[in-house]
Amino acid sequence: MFLQRLDARFPVRYTFMALCGLGAVLALFSLVAFGVGWLALLLCLGLVAVGVRDLRQTRHAVLRNYPVIGHMRFLFEFIRPEMRQYFIESDSEATPFSRAQRSLVYQRAKGEPDNRPFGTQLDVGAQGYEWVNHSMSPTKLPSHDFRVWIGGSPDKPSPSVEPCTQPYHASVFNISALSFGSLSANAIMALNKGAKLGGFAHDTGEGSISLHHRLHGGDLIWEIGSGYFGCRNEDGSFSEERFAANACDPQVKLIELKMSQGAKPGHGGILPGPKVTQEIAATRGIPMGKDCISPSSHSAFSTPVEMMHFIAKLRKLSGGKPTGFKLCIGHPWEWFAIVKAMLETGITPDFIVVDGAEGGTGAAPVEFTDHVGAPLQEGLLLVHNTLIGVNLRSRVSIGAAGKVVSAFDMVRLMALGADWCNAGRGFMMALGCIQAQSCHTGKCPTGVTTQDPVRQQALVVPDKAERVRNFHRSTLHALQELVQAAGLCHPREVNAHHIVRRLTDTEVRLLSNLIMQVEPGALLGSLEKQNTVFSYYWPLASAHSFRANGVGPGGHMPSQANGIDIPLPMPVLDGPAERVAA
Repeated sequence: MFLQRLDARFPVRYTFMALCGLGAVLALFSLVAFGVGWLALLLCLGLVAVGVRDLRQTRHAVLRNYPVIGHMRFLFEFIRPEMRQYFIESDSEATPFSRAQRSLVYQRAKGEPDNRPFGTQLDVGAQGYEWVNHSMSPTKLPSHDFRVWIGGSPDKPSPSVEPCTQPYHASVFNISALSFGSLSANAIMALNKGAKLGGFAHDTGEGSISLHHRLHGGDLIWEIGSGYFGCRNEDGSFSEERFAANACDPQVKLIELKMSQGAKPGHGGILPGPKVTQEIAATRGIPMGKDCISPSSHSAFSTPVEMMHFIAKLRKLSGGKPTGFKLCIGHPWEWFAIVKAMLETGITPDFIVVDGAEGGTGAAPVEFTDHVGAPLQEGLLLVHNTLIGVNLRSRVSIGAAGKVVSAFDMVRLMALGADWCNAGRGFMMALGCIQAQSCHTGKCPTGVTTQDPVRQQALVVPDKAERVRNFHRSTLHALQELVQAAGLCHPREVNAHHIVRRLTDTEVRLLSNLIMQVEPGALLGSLEKQNTVFSYYWPLASAHSFRANGVGPGGHMPSQANGIDIPLPMPVLDGPAERVAA
């Protein structure tokens, strides 16, 4: 009762501010009486001034009710991610990468032992736990330098129209698209030097090829986005002359047309004018100091057939280098329309990179990051099976990108149909990224994602380049050991029969019995026995339009679709399946 009466006369929440005032009075008395107390007086007066300001301001209700002490709330909120990361979350919690995943990258990048004592920390009885079946007669391989041909091979050229004449022998693990502008100059130089030292490829991202990409001579995958940076006219349209000038550079090994990316598919972008420095303007071919717009769609083509002809044009202008595209799967009929355009024109891309919705970016709207685009498993399965179903899989290599940091991540994606894997955030962590998630602020604590010249000096290029090479080498060494344990000779031999997934406490199944699998050429005949995603969406697709046949404005499906459950090719659990006793 006493406290309630006191609070009614003088709110307890003002106590700290009152104590600051009392401290100021005592400090003043000490100063007058004894000649000491200057610092205490200044501190207390400063806090009283903060309290008065808090009471008068109108922006934060918390501070009006809790002057001075209310600032603790904003302090705790500011350091909450770090407190959680270092003191609260467990090693296996992923936000988006777990402590265990990050530690693995750091250890491999630094060349430190990555062995773990005392057994697994994972719950092997948890639903969704997966493992690789091993062999009683493991193989012994001479090297971990696994490679795949992209764009045919020297002894077997691609049969596509305007075929590739410069096939590329790529590592199965490469750096995903990371643009200069999103990443600092030092980060780009370290990544490219690491790629040069390790003999793997570095994707430029849609920000084009900068001087920092060229300095150390590492192999480049040049990504061409809807803004056509590095190959655009002043009005933003595609420039054949500027494209050819860059594409014919011997350092450029692959040409990648970006249709969409996993973190923000279907969303364009803008780099504000103040961030368009002289370097970025020169790299992208845009005016300095003006807003840089990345449109949400391409202007060089508007139909799937036109897209195939554009790919053929890029391949010809580049001197016959492997040319493909990257996408995150959205509407199934749009992907099917692209495949039908391949069949109609005879033009096939040399490769397709499937980006999953779990991919990362410097900044994206939360709704796009969390709820737009197909996850990598579903997108990869759809692309792989569609190409098998039209007998084009042997002509098109498939890359996969989306939270790849370990050899098991790679094995699993290869079991689902990938020929090679790309990693972006994994290599960023090899550079020293600590997952501060401040990429969009320009205040990256490690100098990876900032254009601040002082901040990026913290990233020492020669040292970080070695870490990039170490991470690549150690991950492929781990991949070699997994392949050997499975009794295989190359990662391309891994398939869904080698992966086992736990469904319940008492049941596990081979991944091959849980996922959609299409027979070669099956989509060229009757679709009656095919997965619903094919039997319904394939007839709706046209090589001459990205719009589905019969779909009206606003994306409304035709009336016969009412009441039909039309799933993406997610794991199929209702058909005959081989059961493995747990």
